[in-house]
Amino acid sequence: MITYRLATEDDAEGKGYVHYQSWMETYTGLMDQQILDSRTLEKCVRLARNFPENTWIALEQDKVVGFSCYMASGDQDLTDTGEVRALYVLKTHQKMGIGKTLMRYAMDALHQYQDISVWVLSTNSNAIDFYQRLGFESDGIAKDVQIGNFGTIHEIRMIKHIK
Repeated sequence: MITYRLATEDDAEGKGYVHYQSWMETYTGLMDQQILDSRTLEKCVRLARNFPENTWIALEQDKVVGFSCYMASGDQDLTDTGEVRALYVLKTHQKMGIGKTLMRYAMDALHQYQDISVWVLSTNSNAIDFYQRLGFESDGIAKDVQIGNFGTIHEIRMIKHIK
């Protein structure tokens, strides 16, 4: 049985593991391998420890199997917009409705905004399809994100109007 709750600092190990493992499972073949090779479990756990707030987690028998993070959008061209900053579910737990539930919790937490945005790797057609099924549409904005000294990734922005 999957349960959901807000994350605490004590969940950093599990959240970090899901973040690390999901990148390996999802992005292999979709981005430069050097970028993936530069990631470590320790870096992901440290990131999770530093940013426990605004995070919903999905648990199976007290083990984190997915999470979503949300906040106000930092995009200068958007007003009255919240952002789902991250959504990751272990491959073994995909296609079970966990991602959809984590998105619902994140969007509910952003209810005060008129719109919600997500940035998606442009080569990740599965994620783009997932967000489209939830009512997100590309707004035509894209960006290249430098990942350390290892390369860049190309992301597209998708928006859902909620009010």
